[in-house]
Amino acid sequence: MIQEAIYPGGSRKRVSKAGDNVRSGNAGKEDLDTIEEWRAAHRGVLNTFQAILRTRTKFTEIIVAQRHKRKNTIFDKLSRLPGMKLARMDDVAGCRLIFQSIDDLYAFREKFHKARFKHKRRNDENKYHYINFPKDTGYRGIHDVYEYDVNSVAGQNLAGLYIEIQYRTLVQHAWATAIEVIGFITESQPKFKQGDRRYEHAMALASEILARAHEGLKGPFPDTSDRDLLEEFLTLDKELSLLQTLRGLNEAKGEISDKRNTILIFSETGELEVKSYRDAPDALRALFELEKQMPNKDIVLVRADSSEEVRLAFRNYFSDAREFIRLLDDACDKLGGHQGDRLAEFAGLLGKYEEAD
Repeated sequence: MIQEAIYPGGSRKRVSKAGDNVRSGNAGKEDLDTIEEWRAAHRGVLNTFQAILRTRTKFTEIIVAQRHKRKNTIFDKLSRLPGMKLARMDDVAGCRLIFQSIDDLYAFREKFHKARFKHKRRNDENKYHYINFPKDTGYRGIHDVYEYDVNSVAGQNLAGLYIEIQYRTLVQHAWATAIEVIGFITESQPKFKQGDRRYEHAMALASEILARAHEGLKGPFPDTSDRDLLEEFLTLDKELSLLQTLRGLNEAKGEISDKRNTILIFSETGELEVKSYRDAPDALRALFELEKQMPNKDIVLVRADSSEEVRLAFRNYFSDAREFIRLLDDACDKLGGHQGDRLAEFAGLLGKYEEAD
């Protein structure tokens, strides 16, 4: 007789109830244990999908990375989205693919949609197509959500868990990295439309500039002229000293080994501590223990094939926006080259920032 699979945390209803209690501030130990069990179960889903993706990207320039959503981030999302049921949160487990070009991204995604496995894609092809339909924050990329499903006894308890696959180009990834860095170094969170709205608007303008100059596409301001776009961005940048601040950041001093499981601990003062583990179970146990010991720190468990891939795929944790600055600098030159003396004067600000670095 086949034993009925037990959903991690007891049941979807129990997991969602625990999430509701967190949202209302009434979570007890049983609720937190339920959420921890449910979060931990996603490690098996991650391992399955990262293996599938690495096999399919072998001998290509596509970068694959995976991450477990941080506990604090889960709780923050529950707070921001009152209607969100925890058991339906579909990005607790995530794999990220970073491509050299838009064409590479579309070609890979089209083939992956035809993959023969039991895991079901839960979204319509265009539902999370933030390249064709950029978010008003400027975010561009594509997400797909899969529901885990296997025939094996070992995986039956994971059936029904979700994983999010993110597709980004290097240009889109550089922007997404920079907006998270801004969240670390300022009191604003433009990614979530919180704080000084000028940061949000500046980054949305930057997204449009990058899309036009490097990918021949449009972003959140498709009807704005190149001239107006650049002048508005550079005026805002002068007010905020945004690029100057980003240029002044130092990379984290923490050393990353080539062990495949890396925990990044980001403190409120901007310091980064790095811990690496050879085995995934050891890393997951350490993650949960560190979260208990340091509840106010931003802690994330990531995995990539090499230390350089960790730095690239999770560059935001190293306060490293250099690629964003380089791409934006080039984009302003491309779009502003034919706009006349006044715009050249604005664009010259970028060169001054470079000289001051």
